[in-house]
Amino acid sequence: MSTLHPGKETFGWRVRVYWEDTDAGGIVFYANYLKFFERSRTEWLRARGINQQALKEATGGMFVVGEARVRFLKSARLDDELLVTTSLLDAGRASMTIQQQALLTTAAGPLLLCEATIRVGWVNASTLKPDRIPAPILHALT
Repeated sequence: MSTLHPGKETFGWRVRVYWEDTDAGGIVFYANYLKFFERSRTEWLRARGINQQALKEATGGMFVVGEARVRFLKSARLDDELLVTTSLLDAGRASMTIQQQALLTTAAGPLLLCEATIRVGWVNASTLKPDRIPAPILHALT
């Protein structure tokens, strides 16, 4: 799902909460939100024609997470359906800042559970040293 919001495009990816996502209390284990966010970013790239493995093989570079600021507001539980969103906040020559949210799907509308601001950098896959994001990739994402 892709929806337009004022000034930016937001990509949405749906996920169901399974047993493996929860802790002993039956709520989503906090670190799993980062997994959900990673998968949504991957699908966001894929929706723009960017396959990360093919990208690495073709360019010798890859995206890596350099910073993650996460805010937990409410808990998701077993069998909940979530909408995990991804939107680009800022793109530079070597990094991008991405806003992400995990929203509970309810009859009354989406309920914000968790949000994060993620900074990803482009690095040489062999040396892991920062490099410039290839222009065609930046163009596809901005």
